[in-house]
Amino acid sequence: MTVKVVETQKELEDALKVRKIVFVEEQLVPIEEELDQYDDEAVHFVMYHDETPIGAGRFRLVDQVGKVERICVLKEDRKHGAGKAIMNCIEAYAMDNGIEKLKLNAQTHAISFYEGLGYEVISDEFMDAGIPHKTMMKKL
Repeated sequence: MTVKVVETQKELEDALKVRKIVFVEEQLVPIEEELDQYDDEAVHFVMYHDETPIGAGRFRLVDQVGKVERICVLKEDRKHGAGKAIMNCIEAYAMDNGIEKLKLNAQTHAISFYEGLGYEVISDEFMDAGIPHKTMMKKL
């Protein structure tokens, strides 16, 4: 498995393909909510197994805090360290760019995953795209 910062149109299309499968098809998030205005300004990440895209995520800087978003892995590739590898790549990118804090809005079923990576819950539960979430933060 390889995670990389998206540099080409094909890599971006691969990342968006994974996001559509996970969020739109699997979790039934409306496409117009999944693909939003922030995609143009975000740094995107894509994970490949051999040459097949299996995971994705994006990163934005919001008020000097790194915002980790749209972390996803295809269902058949979960539980093998893919999500952790994507997060490690995003965290390394953030550190390389002098970012000291990261936050994310975690689906509540994924909170234990992010806690295992050192994130702490900092909000009450809220709904986003019809899915319960909590905001989490980590100091790098």
